[in-house]
Amino acid sequence: MSALASAAQNLGAARAQMGLSLGWHIVFACLGVGFPALVLLAEWRGIRGDPASMALARRWAKVAGVLFAVGAVSGTILSFEMGILWPVLMGRFGAVFGVPFALEGFAFFIEAIFLGIYLYAWDRLAPRVHLLSGVPILVAGVASAFFVVTANAWMNDPQGFTIVNGQVTNPRPLIAMFNHATPVQTTHMILAAFMVTGFAVASVYAAAMLRGRRDRYHTVGLLLPLIVATAITPAQIVVGDIAAREVAENQPVKLAAMEGLGHAQAGAGEHVGGVYINGELRYAIVLPHVLAFLAKGDANATVAGLDQVPANDRPQAVTLIHLAFNLMVGIGFLLLGLGLWLAATWLRRRRAPASRWFLRAVVVAGPAAAVAMECGWIVTEVGRQPWIVYRVLRTADAVNPAPGLSWGLVALVIIYSILTVVTIRVIRGLAQHRSPQAL
Repeated sequence: MSALASAAQNLGAARAQMGLSLGWHIVFACLGVGFPALVLLAEWRGIRGDPASMALARRWAKVAGVLFAVGAVSGTILSFEMGILWPVLMGRFGAVFGVPFALEGFAFFIEAIFLGIYLYAWDRLAPRVHLLSGVPILVAGVASAFFVVTANAWMNDPQGFTIVNGQVTNPRPLIAMFNHATPVQTTHMILAAFMVTGFAVASVYAAAMLRGRRDRYHTVGLLLPLIVATAITPAQIVVGDIAAREVAENQPVKLAAMEGLGHAQAGAGEHVGGVYINGELRYAIVLPHVLAFLAKGDANATVAGLDQVPANDRPQAVTLIHLAFNLMVGIGFLLLGLGLWLAATWLRRRRAPASRWFLRAVVVAGPAAAVAMECGWIVTEVGRQPWIVYRVLRTADAVNPAPGLSWGLVALVIIYSILTVVTIRVIRGLAQHRSPQAL
């Protein structure tokens, strides 16, 4: 079999492996970014005299250690996959966008070192010194997310190099790293990490409160992460709007896929739901002129469609991209509504809502936030296809042509299944220790 035929056969398997690895790892990456902030906030409250918060900090720190270890495994797998699955990308452009990965490695080691100090220095350091020892964990976690996302931002907005006779020359890593997409993509991802962590942790304590555990320990465990997550949600919606405008300006084909626009439309409306069939979005609810206004600032502006480029330059999974975008936006506004519910009750009664419906909503908010984040990555990655480096290198041209690549997908399914089971069992084991009910 020719190398070209092997590459074509491997493309689906390579994309499936990368999608599985990224989709699994990103959850743990988010928790690695957001959990240290919650732990430090709880410990700070504990130092100020709240024993329930201190008890939460001690338990959450153990969970953070487990999640860090699991995330390190999946992150290592991803780093190997970049070279194994996409050797052309790394070989041709490694000198251009490899610096963020190196910097992420330094951030990872800093995080690991201080996490060890933090976990094993309880009661061995003065309380405030111990609290300060956790700050580098938070900073390094955020830095890791920033560095990795700059590489992805470069894939969406490639710059910092020159192509001469088909060869990449004059690499400028810092220009590549700080491309036009970097500010909004990194901000969007870091805010998402804090949201996913906050809603996920709050959902655990909401479930416990539904089972009758209404003591202060569980109340603080619910409200502390929930307030953080709901406070960030409005900012995330604003950043998301800015990100959509950036896509409209620099990746109009992706925007057309996000909205299911087969053809250019003057005064284009926002399409909610629907299925993309034969070049048209059917069965959608249309909000007239809304898309044109949001994307261009003019309700009568023309928004380009997918037909502005040849068929082989368009993403093929338009229905998936469109529905993922709808789901991400819809969940975002539902989470905003949950925050408004909490804020309104707090302003009126100086307490959180006590109804079971509110607790049920918080339970759902945990997985919903994670789904929204996954949908965002689907839009970003699938929407860029068929390019791995936008308008520079096609995904099909970057894949490894070596035979047997599909076996990697089988191995990954086994590895991630084992990791999932082990992680759940360990965390459940930590949770089964009796919480301080008297607090």
